[in-house]
Amino acid sequence: MRCREDVGRRSGRIPGEGVEREGGKNVVTMVDVARAAGVSVATVSHVLNETRAVRPATRDAVREAIDECGYIHNTLARSLVTSRTRSIGVAISVISNPYFTEILQGIEQEAVEHGYTLLFADPRDEPGHEFDVVSSLHQRRVDGVVVAASAEPDRTVRYLSEHGVPTVFADRLVSEHHDQVCAENTEPTARLVDHFAAAGHDRIGFVAGIEGLSTTTERLAGYREGLRRNGIDEVPQLCGWGGSAVETARAAAESMLDLAQPPTAIITGNNAMTIGTMRGMRERGRRIPEDVALAVFDDFPWADLFAPRLSAIAQPSREIGAEAVRLLRGQALPNADVAALGDRTPERRTPLSRGSRGSRGSRRTASPKGPDDESADWLPGVSPEGSPMASSPSDAARAVGVKSKFIGFAEGSLM
Repeated sequence: MRCREDVGRRSGRIPGEGVEREGGKNVVTMVDVARAAGVSVATVSHVLNETRAVRPATRDAVREAIDECGYIHNTLARSLVTSRTRSIGVAISVISNPYFTEILQGIEQEAVEHGYTLLFADPRDEPGHEFDVVSSLHQRRVDGVVVAASAEPDRTVRYLSEHGVPTVFADRLVSEHHDQVCAENTEPTARLVDHFAAAGHDRIGFVAGIEGLSTTTERLAGYREGLRRNGIDEVPQLCGWGGSAVETARAAAESMLDLAQPPTAIITGNNAMTIGTMRGMRERGRRIPEDVALAVFDDFPWADLFAPRLSAIAQPSREIGAEAVRLLRGQALPNADVAALGDRTPERRTPLSRGSRGSRGSRRTASPKGPDDESADWLPGVSPEGSPMASSPSDAARAVGVKSKFIGFAEGSLM
């Protein structure tokens, strides 16, 4: 290849090739790459933009020419022609809610794999700020947005609908008119209650998240369903609002523990509230699990550093993020090659076995076990082959639109 020499000999402008000189230097164009690779300009364009399948040998030759020539793809110029920026706006409260970090990682990995860049904004779970950041992302001409909505998202949803912005709501269900992807919340929470009931607990507390969020509503419904099917009366004082925040959850836990008949087991609705609940237990001099058993909806990387190890329902956060991008690509992003996912039977996940088990005043630590280990501790009603999130598309459609996607949950052996 003689690309650099050819570019160096050129002077002036060749019609239709764009700018030839920039800052006193000759600019490499797709024509130069095409000449060096011995292919057409259209083929170079298809390789760069992934707009058509190209034979591997030809694709490799084009990429080699790109490297040899030092060609830099002008995505800004391309966006002016195509009205596409190959960018995705992400409005997720990662800073205020670390749980979303892994969802963002899943979004980023899937987006980069398909040639998209991300523009990120933190809506802080505040409806007004949420609207500001989402509308700002749209005004920057992103090709679509992934949003983890606040508890009052109506204004934002209306804006996205009126402007026809390709949108996927992640983690929190919002509108039957938009694609959505989340984990199952109700049945896993009910099974945490089942487990505690089987261990002899009949005063089971629950620390709930932000009122109005679908995740909070569904997990609270699961808690109540678990009580109902185990014949346990609901005690309003044993259910506290933790606001998905550490200090609010601490106060809620302390209020429960100060009751004349405090809970003997507590379920927390997310990892931030788990920290707050544990602080409340420490302030009240309660030990886990000797005095109060604890189970968590939401795993987090350092949970197994506790002694005894915390028990958790682990959400497939990265998969939720990746699936959000797949759904978005299936709507309107350039070169979408993903079929609508709403008609698929929901997937099943293999349980994760980690945690500790115990009833009042006793515990034993269970090392990780696989599905073939007969001694593994599985939640009641869940087979080692997998843990259902929704057993059929009709189940998944109970609260969402035709393209909503439920991702299976993984379960640990519980305290």
